[in-house]
Amino acid sequence: MSQQSTNKITNTEYETLISNSLKNSSAKEKSIITGKIISIENEIVTIDVGLKSEGRVPLSEFSRPGQKSEIEVGDETEVFIENVDNANGETLLSREKAVKQKAWHNLQNSFNENMVVTGVPFNRVKGGMSVDLDGVVAFLPGSQIETRQIIKDTKELLNKPLELMILKMDKYRGNIVVSRKAITESELKEQRTELLKNIKEGSIIEGKIKNITDYGAFIDLGGIDGLVHVTDISWTKINNPADVLELNSTIKVKVLKFDEELSRLSLGIKQLSDNPWDEVNEVLKINDKVIGKVISMNDNNIHLVINNNYDGIISLNELSWLKKPPHPSKIVNVNDEIEVLVLEIDDDKKRVNCSLKQMKDNPWLKLKDKFEINDSFETEVVNIVDFGIFVKVIDEIDGMVHISDLSWDEKECEAIIKNLKKGEKINVKILDINVDKERISLGVKHLKNDPVQDFIEANPINSKVTGKITDIQEKGLKIELDNNNQIFGFIKRTNLSNDKNENKTDRFALGEIVDSVILSIDPKNRSINLSIKELEIRDEKEALSKYGSSTSGASLGDILGSVLKK
Repeated sequence: MSQQSTNKITNTEYETLISNSLKNSSAKEKSIITGKIISIENEIVTIDVGLKSEGRVPLSEFSRPGQKSEIEVGDETEVFIENVDNANGETLLSREKAVKQKAWHNLQNSFNENMVVTGVPFNRVKGGMSVDLDGVVAFLPGSQIETRQIIKDTKELLNKPLELMILKMDKYRGNIVVSRKAITESELKEQRTELLKNIKEGSIIEGKIKNITDYGAFIDLGGIDGLVHVTDISWTKINNPADVLELNSTIKVKVLKFDEELSRLSLGIKQLSDNPWDEVNEVLKINDKVIGKVISMNDNNIHLVINNNYDGIISLNELSWLKKPPHPSKIVNVNDEIEVLVLEIDDDKKRVNCSLKQMKDNPWLKLKDKFEINDSFETEVVNIVDFGIFVKVIDEIDGMVHISDLSWDEKECEAIIKNLKKGEKINVKILDINVDKERISLGVKHLKNDPVQDFIEANPINSKVTGKITDIQEKGLKIELDNNNQIFGFIKRTNLSNDKNENKTDRFALGEIVDSVILSIDPKNRSINLSIKELEIRDEKEALSKYGSSTSGASLGDILGSVLKK
């Protein structure tokens, strides 16, 4: 009886329980409460929150951005109560609102206290990344991702926890902006302050290569950046810092100059080792034969590195014994290792002047052993220019045939040079060899005798010749003397007659045969100067000598008349 009496509930107690139940039910609306998952079916999660009816929540609300939901029947979870026993007798619950409200509350505290939060980037969007902050989606702008270097591919940050600072919160619009840069800047400021306490010129510091440009490399020393100029990377010349440095690699550098006011650091890498030029005269001697590696070339020079320590240079005129050497790329390639002769050690310019051609004997010294003046030989055309052609004589020696030496007839020379091609076989004759000036003169026309000279040898000056008029000009007559060899002469108007009244070109006709005397040779026009006047004077003197005298009183007409009568 006593047990039964203890289990009885009085009317007053019952009314109190009912009142409390209704009171709690009302208070739980628009609030967060812990419930128990009783089933998961068809993407719907049913949750018992201790009310008259269970609530149902979409399974998608239990998953985090970029992740799958991991819940099981029997798990307890916090949910937001939208409505208790609505018109349909259902309790409306929201897992998403519960998470967001709780997260917003915590994030607001972190924002107010300027505290670091942890977020997980789950998606790349225009201008930055979407970040999950305990169920709330925040925006991480690309400009706020990193301070020390620009991350080219943000994909590597996805689904990895990041420490962030909240820059902006707008709960009404559901907008949160976060920054990774703010934390690194704060860290860098502390590191910079600590670094500047210990730094001084001559210090050796370890840093990370942050950026490489044509003029040098920027080194991140942990809070402060310094520049290694391209000239301070190596004791030898380098074309591009990227050839010897690797981005993001760790490297030791020496502080060359420190501007404390501007926090500007000039750094050096080559200064970590001794300057090889301090002992160059012990390592290298003039006329030494050394191995050099070709690092670059241009139209006029080849640049080498000798013994990995010294810059070497081969000028164009020390490249080949050829009078006009080819482009350096026709002889060597970049990265080739070649043996050269040391000509000069230039301490001022910090370079070694070298020669490649002097690794061979001077072919000009042997040229006279093989050829003599007036020798002729067959060769090939290696170059054609406006003023002549270059032909191969022996290795690394070319000879030139001037355009005027292609033919005895200058009018043919231009046509000949236009028709010649590189590589074409041609016969030449050696006109002159000058070893001191390293020059050999050649001719093509000299393979045959000069037809004008041959004609003069057969018909010396003052000889009487006969020719045909081929051109009548105001200045005189052009006479063809030898049709086969194209030998021409010219009679000036003043030389047409001994009688000045007869010095007229219109009294002659084309094709007319005339006699004249050779006066001289015009070397420029390769023409023979002729005179009818001189022939008439000569004939007059001969007649006077034979048929009369200057004191007889007889005229030339009288003498010639008596001769004709006889």
